[in-house]
Amino acid sequence: MQIDLKQPILAKNDKLAEQNRALFAKKHVYVLDILASPGSGKTSTILATIEALRDEFNIAVIEGDIASQVDSDRIKQQGIAAVQINTGGACHLESNMIQRAISVLDLDDLDLILIENVGNLVCPTDFDLGENVKVMILSVPEGDDKPLKYPGVFQVSKAVVLNKIDTKPVFNFDEQAFDDSVQQLNPTAPVFPISATSGEGVDAWAQWLTDQIHTVQA
Repeated sequence: MQIDLKQPILAKNDKLAEQNRALFAKKHVYVLDILASPGSGKTSTILATIEALRDEFNIAVIEGDIASQVDSDRIKQQGIAAVQINTGGACHLESNMIQRAISVLDLDDLDLILIENVGNLVCPTDFDLGENVKVMILSVPEGDDKPLKYPGVFQVSKAVVLNKIDTKPVFNFDEQAFDDSVQQLNPTAPVFPISATSGEGVDAWAQWLTDQIHTVQA
């Protein structure tokens, strides 16, 4: 006898995710679920994105971590509302966690919510949070073979951000091979090479996100 526990968990999660999605749509808030492994530069990319968009949009951040509030403190230091979710060991965020987090945010005053999911390239791909899109961040030091090793996360992502491109001279990263692998897995997903710390490439990424936000505000 085999008992499948995953499907009931996902079914319950998806039901709450649809409630989140309906609320976001009603409030005209665009929600981005950011997926990446630890050390890819998720928070630095979020900070660079905030810097590029804060003059046009009201932004809040939901930070997902197993423990600590280091990242949310960095966001708050920039004058941006941030809600910390500590999963206590769980490798991903779930829609009920997002539901609780947004209860302390003023959605009427927001245009964009950036969700920093727990650093993991596997678990978060299965869990709908009610977001508009998922976006994948990969850093150059992680290697150009990640799409081959973790195809699922690239397949569910609407766009891919390739961070730390300023380190390419140091690492043996084949950007063309990476782009080809992403294209094979997800032909419609654009790849945005950036350096979150120097700002290189951030404008193109921010413009794409701006265009996405305008679609829910129209």
